[in-house]
Amino acid sequence: MTNQAVQYVHQIYAEVQQRDPQEPEFHQAVKEFLDCLVPVLARHPQYMKHGILERLVEPERSISFRVPWVDDAGKVRVNRGFRVQYSSAIGPYKGGLRFHPSVYLGIIKFLGFEQIFKNALTGLPMGGGKGGSDFDPKDKSDQEVMRFTQSFMTELYRHIGQDTDVPAGDIGVGAREIGYMFGQYKRIHGGHAAGVLTGKGLLYGGSLARKEATGYGCVYFVQEMLSSTRGTSFEGSRVVISGSGNVSIYAIEKAQQLGALVIACSDSNGYIHDPQGINLATVKRLKETERLRISEYVKEHPHAQYIEGCSGIWSLPCDIALPCATQNELDLASARTLILNGVQAIGEGANMPTTIEAVELFLENNVLFAPAKAANAGGVAVSGLEMSQNSMRLAWSFEEVDAKLQEIMKNIYRRTVQAAEEYGVAGNLVAGANIAGFLKVADTMLAQGIV
Repeated sequence: MTNQAVQYVHQIYAEVQQRDPQEPEFHQAVKEFLDCLVPVLARHPQYMKHGILERLVEPERSISFRVPWVDDAGKVRVNRGFRVQYSSAIGPYKGGLRFHPSVYLGIIKFLGFEQIFKNALTGLPMGGGKGGSDFDPKDKSDQEVMRFTQSFMTELYRHIGQDTDVPAGDIGVGAREIGYMFGQYKRIHGGHAAGVLTGKGLLYGGSLARKEATGYGCVYFVQEMLSSTRGTSFEGSRVVISGSGNVSIYAIEKAQQLGALVIACSDSNGYIHDPQGINLATVKRLKETERLRISEYVKEHPHAQYIEGCSGIWSLPCDIALPCATQNELDLASARTLILNGVQAIGEGANMPTTIEAVELFLENNVLFAPAKAANAGGVAVSGLEMSQNSMRLAWSFEEVDAKLQEIMKNIYRRTVQAAEEYGVAGNLVAGANIAGFLKVADTMLAQGIV
């Protein structure tokens, strides 16, 4: 039966490559997922019989649309918008919107595919979806961002709703963008449908701890992993965290609160190395308020160093590395360097930030590895809690939400460990996360018939 399962997985992957040949990020996400499922399929052939994988690798719905807008110079600009509604088996489609020049259908599909199983791991009733545009909000005025997001929502609004599809933020989409989109949705749709978007401002239905949730959640997961397997923690550890956006900033904050020395962070131009420890107040001001490049940090902290290029951040010796910037930022060469420098644990704060070859090398060298499907789930978990608060017309305190987040991340860790042990790959949390997420979705699909 194992040979049959292997052949089946290879067949599914070959069909994905043949059908969508120009989508390497999607291929990578599917391959990692399928490779982990062989022992599950061998033990439960009903998943093959009912075509669960054939259905899972194909989105329920893919939407692409034109987004025309006018810049400050009066020139008409046109971008592409996307929403991939991947799976509604366990709840409404749920997943962020990414505004970045690299966005195309393949990236949205990879993100939406990952989101299915990440959302399943949270234990909350959320399906998987993702969306975005190749629009670049960097260096755009507030008025330009508003005009673009209003045009984007003018098309998107017809495909979303609190019981069908609930978008949130991602790279390039923060409180400003969510606010403009919510205003436009309200204008078109009528009424105050608070549950249609998450990541909203606190004044109109947002949740406390939402902006902190992905970064905090990643650190909570890694802390649980360190404590359970090595009896260690962030206390006294040297930590490198890539990125300087929402995920990175709050991963830095929580790691510092737990006693870590965070020595580096980055943006798309380069990275800063501060051996005395990153001054988080400066990073927050530069990135959240002034929207400047991370290179400005060294003007205020001249003992720190700024280095052009991003990949060099992984050459810094550290105990814990948290890739929190973007997909495939940590490759095989960087993994080798981290291992030679004694890294003990990796926690994926971004979506699929580590290449398959690098992941395999970390596992072979007994480096603790927290995969994005599990470690990155804190943001969507608190989005789910925001949906609950909107439905109940109430707001929980920061402490209440944070306590629920910590418990969700601990439960994700336990489910991941248990699934890995049950299917003969103990300690491999990549396989454990894929298996645990798959089983919940697959069993639900079996119950709902061929749809």
